[in-house]
Amino acid sequence: MLSIIANILYVLTAIAMTVLILLQRGAGANAGSGFGGGASATVFGARGSANFLSRSTAVLAGLFFLLSLGMGIYVSRTAGDRPTNGDLGVMAGASAPAKPAAAPAATGDTPAAAPAASDTPAPAAAAPAGDKPAATPPAETPAPKK
Repeated sequence: MLSIIANILYVLTAIAMTVLILLQRGAGANAGSGFGGGASATVFGARGSANFLSRSTAVLAGLFFLLSLGMGIYVSRTAGDRPTNGDLGVMAGASAPAKPAAAPAATGDTPAAAPAASDTPAPAAAAPAGDKPAATPPAETPAPKK
């Protein structure tokens, strides 16, 4: 509940800070005000708006910083309480791939380990599209003993 309130306050602070920054005049706006740029026609007076907007922006920026820091600390302290794969969506059923067994390093004195034979048979060749059945390879005959 506390995190929901903090997130709402965080977003509202960010929006208010963005609006206040966009309302402020740029640094080059003071040059035109000396020639009748309309600076005296503001709601807060000629210099009141700059002070009010800049102070409000500073207060909101400090609040935004403190909220960011507080939410980061809160999340880091409660991270150990959460399950690691509870909210993975589609990937919740996926498992980590098995690690291959490490083969011993081949040196000059010992022969290198031969690769293990596969337990699965090789895939059969696809049948041709013609009317004749596919030719089967001849069976291997053992070599005669000498």
